[in-house]
Amino acid sequence: MSTLFSPFTIRGLTLPNRIVMAPMTRNFSDDGVPTAEMAEYYRKRAEGEVGLILSEGTVIDRPEARNDPGIPYFHGEAALAGWKNVVDTVHDAGGLFAPQIWHTGLVRGQFPDKPRPGTPEGPSGLYMPGEPYGQAMTRNDVIDTIDAYVDACRAAVEIGCDAIELHGAHGYLIDQFFWDGTNQRDDEWGGATLVDRNRFATDVVSAVRKAIGDTPLFLRISQWSQQDYTRRLATTPDELAAWTQPLVDAGADMLHCSQRRFWEPEFPEIDGDKGLNFAGWVKKLTGVPTISVGSVSLSQDFFGAFAGQETDATSDLGDLEERLDREEFDLIAVGRALIANPDWVKRVREGEIGKLDGYKTDMLGELV
Repeated sequence: MSTLFSPFTIRGLTLPNRIVMAPMTRNFSDDGVPTAEMAEYYRKRAEGEVGLILSEGTVIDRPEARNDPGIPYFHGEAALAGWKNVVDTVHDAGGLFAPQIWHTGLVRGQFPDKPRPGTPEGPSGLYMPGEPYGQAMTRNDVIDTIDAYVDACRAAVEIGCDAIELHGAHGYLIDQFFWDGTNQRDDEWGGATLVDRNRFATDVVSAVRKAIGDTPLFLRISQWSQQDYTRRLATTPDELAAWTQPLVDAGADMLHCSQRRFWEPEFPEIDGDKGLNFAGWVKKLTGVPTISVGSVSLSQDFFGAFAGQETDATSDLGDLEERLDREEFDLIAVGRALIANPDWVKRVREGEIGKLDGYKTDMLGELV
């Protein structure tokens, strides 16, 4: 598995291998403050030889930016001190660390018994097409939110993070600006086309880029959203290029292209059932490095996991290796398999993939 374990450099940051820990919400931050147990959780993955650890989503300083009380803040003295401890702990274990900076926008609370206490904000006060929820952001709200992204990312640099990822996927705030089903604004952050609705994301990326200097900046995007798993923002390569190229031009060094199964082709009608995946097409169209993700070394995607089904580990990474060999994408993010196996990378490198544990939903009930 030479390519999977070869180094990769972006904007002066060299990763020892091509494996990234995918951001995964864990909800263990009391009062929004990362704990010593969280630092230990990330340390284990660093010692397990993950090339770059992406944190769970951590929110900016806006009212109702999070949709669960266990989600960590990335603002305030206590939370930033907690994150600095995480960063230092990962570094001491020989790892690299990047926070995923987040605003959940108009996404309902994760659990019925923990509803959102205040009124959440979004582009147009729509959770999904035809379903009002929360409130529409004013012009000042939008401007202040961009500033809050900048403040969080500047703080990340100050506490020693190696890179930064902005969460622009899965139906959360930035994604809600992309989608015409949730963005019906008539100002500069709205519009009839995806290119028009790109403005909020490019404004955030551009402002953050100016604030963080040479720190690598990633942006996570997805075609699907949790409001509509069948949604596709870009239905053709031309539409995909028109959406993603401005994000790169604004200052994103890498796009993290989220899909449920990394092996599925994005446009099979063009290049067949074994064609380029989402990350592959984005790299082809923009020329920037990409991260792929989706059910790596697991027998099924997260739908079954959310339904409480056990997910077996699989021992075949041949397709992944082939795609990396031909440079379809540059890095691969591993999620649930790293919850089940903190030493996933080390086991794969040592040829012990057949000994990997499967993933069970009840693993989310503890931080190990």
